[in-house]
Amino acid sequence: MRLLLVEDSVDLADQLMPLLRDNGYAVDWLADGRDAAVRAHDEPFDLAILDLGLPGLDGLQVLKRWRDEGLTLPVLILTARDSWAERVDGLRAGADDYLTKPFHPEELLLRIQAVLRRSHGGTNQSRLAVGGLELEEERQTVWLDDREVALTGAEFRMLRYFMLNPCRLLSKAALNEHLYDGESERDSNVVEVHINRLRRKLGSGVIQTRRGQGYLFVGRDGD
Repeated sequence: MRLLLVEDSVDLADQLMPLLRDNGYAVDWLADGRDAAVRAHDEPFDLAILDLGLPGLDGLQVLKRWRDEGLTLPVLILTARDSWAERVDGLRAGADDYLTKPFHPEELLLRIQAVLRRSHGGTNQSRLAVGGLELEEERQTVWLDDREVALTGAEFRMLRYFMLNPCRLLSKAALNEHLYDGESERDSNVVEVHINRLRRKLGSGVIQTRRGQGYLFVGRDGD
């Protein structure tokens, strides 16, 4: 899953980016509201973490502009402003959740998980259960018939994206765009490599190939 972090505090961004990447997210960072207002339309982000106190264009203005322009990107607001009225303004403008600084890193991760699952029609259970598989995000493992299967970081990122988009045809380009940030080098064969590894661990039919189109996660029903 690819996140857009819009935060003008360099110190906080330096803390959040490794935290998010260690938990399986690709992250692009911007510090100016004017850049964020445009960039969110240019890349296929799965969620934005948006600070309100931004230079150039404040976070609430950015959010309103996104919504006025029809952008449905899920948004989690971060702010140091502990004001009930501002929380209401943010939610009315189209925010999906709100977190006040200072916050515990684990709470941020749980809120991100919850917003992403809701945006894909899921629930806030401790495990993501789709297609006969259960993905445990904290440990980055998958459960298969009550058996725990360890995943590499890349396998976890890919499987989570597939499980949040079940029975949706995903092209190789779309997978690359959602699994890597804008600065990462993308090997042309990396998608096939990780899909083949997931098939060996979980079953050959879990992810189907549609020649010339992309890949389809069908879960255990494909076996």
